[in-house]
Amino acid sequence: MTRSAPIEDVPIGGDMIRLGQFVKYAGLLDSGGDVKEAIIDGYVSVNGEVDRRRGRQLRVGDIVGFDGRLVRVQA
Repeated sequence: MTRSAPIEDVPIGGDMIRLGQFVKYAGLLDSGGDVKEAIIDGYVSVNGEVDRRRGRQLRVGDIVGFDGRLVRVQA
């Protein structure tokens, strides 16, 4: 049995945010260029599924995964 990573809540101060913005805002990656590459290369998941769209709209409750970390969008 494998344990999943704890989920960190990251408040965004609103209802929606784009995936690329959220990855950087949540501190999963530091630079916009790294964010772009990680998403396009399929290293970022949304609600357990790879999503290669930087502009995908995330809503409160969505869970983003990268490099073993999980972060949940909070209002």
